[in-house]
Amino acid sequence: MRSSLFVSALAVATVLTLAPRGLHAQAPSDPQIAGVVQTANKIDIDTAHIALQKSKDAQVKEFANQMIADHTSLEKSVADLAKKLNVTPQDSDISKQLKQGAADEAKKLKSLSGKAFDQEYVSHEVAYHQAVIDAATKTLIPNAQNAELKSALQGAAPLLQGHLEHAQHLQQSLQGAQ
Repeated sequence: MRSSLFVSALAVATVLTLAPRGLHAQAPSDPQIAGVVQTANKIDIDTAHIALQKSKDAQVKEFANQMIADHTSLEKSVADLAKKLNVTPQDSDISKQLKQGAADEAKKLKSLSGKAFDQEYVSHEVAYHQAVIDAATKTLIPNAQNAELKSALQGAAPLLQGHLEHAQHLQQSLQGAQ
């Protein structure tokens, strides 16, 4: 289970950080960056909803509720900024890869229960937030052309880092409870 999670997280991180540098790949445009951010938020919200349905652990549920609240707020901020800038979020190879990875993870999560579910969900959140932070710093922020979009991405970094640290702490707590 751990190795498949690592492979999927590595694949997401690779797609997010290296895709724009590929042989025929282009750097993402502002509409594509907005689409990636929108997709990433929706994925984390959807995954958290699965956790609320399946987990019995109070800490996992609290974390999932925080992910829903924070990513819903980020999603609204992105939509508001896109509207203000007259930018329509667009799909890209990156957002399509994110969606496929999310579908695979959702399928896996739905097949698990109990501690196995909690550990997979939290491990996924650690890997996912690390991949999103890496993508933001290595691909999205450097390629954002609009100063407000770039600033909004930079402004979200502390929240995402906080999510990563919370997920890591929860992961350690769950491992200690085995």
